[in-house]
Amino acid sequence: MFTSDFWYPLRFSLEVAAISVIIVSFLGVFFARLLYNKKFKGQMLLETFLMLPIVLPPTVIGFLLIYFFGRNSPIGAFIEDFFQHSIMFTPWAAIIASTTVAFPLMYQAVKLGFQSVDKDIEDAAGVDGGSRMKVFLFVSLPLTLPSIISGLIMSFARALGEFGATLMFAGNIPGKTQTAPTAIYVAMESGNMSLAWAFVLSMVIISFLMLLISNIIQKKP
Repeated sequence: MFTSDFWYPLRFSLEVAAISVIIVSFLGVFFARLLYNKKFKGQMLLETFLMLPIVLPPTVIGFLLIYFFGRNSPIGAFIEDFFQHSIMFTPWAAIIASTTVAFPLMYQAVKLGFQSVDKDIEDAAGVDGGSRMKVFLFVSLPLTLPSIISGLIMSFARALGEFGATLMFAGNIPGKTQTAPTAIYVAMESGNMSLAWAFVLSMVIISFLMLLISNIIQKKP
């Protein structure tokens, strides 16, 4: 029924969201555990910084990504010298943008999961001879698993729907960096309402299923 004008942006969005979720899963668990275990001066400022993308306008995030990863920045210049290509307007730019906006949801979910773990259980495992790493891997992490799964689902849905930062940083190149949200914008601008509706319904169905699964997991005893 639909050509690559429909399937590529949808598939690309799912791929970007999946890669972003893999990245934020490691970062979310790492920072949540680090800040949960340790108390230090400036911790509140760091936590506020980590949560900042959830309240910043997408255009601000896009602007900052361009500033830090653009050709005129040290990071951007290093990437271009190393790979012989700027990271802007590439699939990796879309992944970075989606990862940035999805991270706070993952971090918050895992943080709340660690806070819900009974400290006495962790202490008992330590008394029984378990090292800190073993206690974390075989006690804390399994008990936090429902929160981690919920965070992954919410992060996936957020990464899938990212528009503003992606449009600014990765562009809207058909067959290369065009995601479903940017394709909806283009379809509406061009008056192709059937294609726009196809994208909208697909995104609504996927997002609804993600939220439904997350609610089911959260309500499990």
